[in-house]
Amino acid sequence: MNAFQISTRLNQVGFSDIVTIRNRVMELRAAGKPVFEFQGGEPFMPSPEPVKEAMIKALREDKTRYAPSSGIAELRVAIAEKLKVKNHINAPDTDIIVTNGGTQALFVAFQTLLNLRDEVLLFSPYWTPIADMVRACEAVPVYVSTAEARADGFLQTLEKHLTPHTKLVYFNTPNNPTGDIFTRDEAEAVAAFAVKNNLLVIADEAYEDLIYDVAEHFSIASLPEMYERTISIYTFSKSYSMTGYRIGYAVAPEAFMSGLQRLTLYSTNGVSTATQYAALAALQLPPSYLAESRQAYLERRNLLVGSLNELGFACPMPRGAFYAFPDVSRINTDSRQAFQILLDRAQVACVAGNIFGTHGESHVRMSYSLPLETIEQGLESLRKNFT
Repeated sequence: MNAFQISTRLNQVGFSDIVTIRNRVMELRAAGKPVFEFQGGEPFMPSPEPVKEAMIKALREDKTRYAPSSGIAELRVAIAEKLKVKNHINAPDTDIIVTNGGTQALFVAFQTLLNLRDEVLLFSPYWTPIADMVRACEAVPVYVSTAEARADGFLQTLEKHLTPHTKLVYFNTPNNPTGDIFTRDEAEAVAAFAVKNNLLVIADEAYEDLIYDVAEHFSIASLPEMYERTISIYTFSKSYSMTGYRIGYAVAPEAFMSGLQRLTLYSTNGVSTATQYAALAALQLPPSYLAESRQAYLERRNLLVGSLNELGFACPMPRGAFYAFPDVSRINTDSRQAFQILLDRAQVACVAGNIFGTHGESHVRMSYSLPLETIEQGLESLRKNFT
């Protein structure tokens, strides 16, 4: 063996294709060409002023020393209250751990639960890094078509993929990349499957506050017999435009919490102390803040998706997150080729759908978390070049 080779368990772990897209966009900009950037994945508005002020205040008050690695007590108590009211999850603050964004929470959750050759059922299309997180545990991602589950029934479809190695289900709603949501009935079907087969669930609820056309977001851990088998993941990034703060949290019963705590302790030893006070301020914002944010996204969603359909790019109306997933097969059935054509001819940057799994082929992901004028300009470029 070559001592200078990295661990073999990373052989199946790649880098995001989105990095390649970003580099191509940078090349075009450097050449002086305009690019309409629909490829991103973060809120378009700035962080709320009370959040920024809370962080500045924490720094001025010298709240800069180590915090408990699971998070400051005030924040965990506030999160517990939020979970009770919004998610209908009655978790004590001892079942909450603050992490460096939702991504670290997901990573340590998979590391806590998975062993060599365990299998994870992923509804597809899926957020690409999840498969790499599973492979980093030397476990196996198994892809379940969401469309097939809806056509044939969730229980029947999931059971087709069940093997003696199946360990858990990754359940992401609202979904990245499609912007779709799982309904309460669908969550109940997944929960029944998990209970029947004694499986675990990792629930990724990063976009919980960006829901349209339905009454409210639904958390699978709130169902009977599900809290004890679920790790629920949340982030402040999307709801409060706090992507660069890098703060999220995981909620899990004591049986899993010890694993999450050890992995967090020995990787980052917790989250920036001042950042936690910013997150606390975010939870104290009035409900009107999230309502106004949803309205802003709704306006952008309707503009982008309505226009895409008018232009012949069939696109279902997303009910959550801030992504559209139009069919671009009239340009090219290979979504990578279609992405390149859109970028070269119309300077519209998006993300090829097959990056999110084979069930995303012939589609692209487009974010509408953009200024309205950018959406309008990108759509006008599509009109000029594809009609």
